[in-house]
Amino acid sequence: MPDVPRLRAALLHWYDQDARDLPWRTGPAARGVGARPDPYRVWLSEVMLQQTTVSHAAPYFLAFTRRWSTVGALAAVEEGELMAAWAGLGYYARARNLLRCARAVAGEHGGAFPDTEAGLAALPGVGPYTAAAVAAIAFDRPANVVDGNVERVMARLFAVETPLPAAKPELKRLAGTLVRDERPGDWAQALMDLGATICTPRNPACDRCPVRAFCAGVSSGAPQRFPRRTRKAPRPERRGIAYVLTRGGEVALVRRPGEGLLGGMLGLPTSEWTDVAASPPPRPAPGAWREAGEVAHVFTHFSLALRVLTSEGGDAQALAEDAIWTPAAQAAQALPTVFRKVLKAALASA
Repeated sequence: MPDVPRLRAALLHWYDQDARDLPWRTGPAARGVGARPDPYRVWLSEVMLQQTTVSHAAPYFLAFTRRWSTVGALAAVEEGELMAAWAGLGYYARARNLLRCARAVAGEHGGAFPDTEAGLAALPGVGPYTAAAVAAIAFDRPANVVDGNVERVMARLFAVETPLPAAKPELKRLAGTLVRDERPGDWAQALMDLGATICTPRNPACDRCPVRAFCAGVSSGAPQRFPRRTRKAPRPERRGIAYVLTRGGEVALVRRPGEGLLGGMLGLPTSEWTDVAASPPPRPAPGAWREAGEVAHVFTHFSLALRVLTSEGGDAQALAEDAIWTPAAQAAQALPTVFRKVLKAALASA
């Protein structure tokens, strides 16, 4: 076990000097003179950052907080409007849970987030990680905040041989041994910054690491071999057909069912997405369709290939009975990424 007080002092000193400037962050200098983070901004950023990068999430965060500056303002938005603003951040169940949580905070808690980890975890759509992160960062509770960056730091710091994902409980336990009542919010963010900027997945900058003197991975001579990983199974493949029906400068969009992948989002009409190995190729819908290429997209649990067919004017109206006719430029902004790719391919082929 490393010398925890010295390790913490070294990392917090580094964080005081080199903390990232992030739009949702109240930095160590500001906190040192009494500024306190806005729990709404902390919560919103943590939800956005799940399964995406800081550089990708930051423009969305700025747009959201300009448009809905408080949790009450976000709670009042219609789901369709929120989904359109979320398009491109992926995993749209998070957007639905975002709205559920905002409405619970606004309606049941008077617009104030609970200030304990247990209270936050009781909110709809808030999981253990988000509850711990908001408790620590927004309210300075000594919570154990463990994301992918922190797992990597712990695996190297303690030279954990157990491969991921089996090592997750052990890594969380080890991270918990370093949590103290002193500056828990800064500590959580310091660990995240260390993993994001120094203890990176490839080519870690060990020569610049503030805690290298305490790192068993460095002592082993090969810190980059941690964390160990179990080989992943190949990602399943699916295929389908996407239909781009245009009318002048407009394109036919549809509202997807509320449940399931991309639930409640605007999309383009498609066939079923079938398993490549188990199903015959999907058949095109009747109509005068023109080939416009193929697009590929990777979801968390499968990869998708969509054959793009396009038609202009009155052809294939059966697909357009429930259409939401939308100017093409506006549609491109409202669609999830996979459908943006389809629309771009169709318009480029016109």
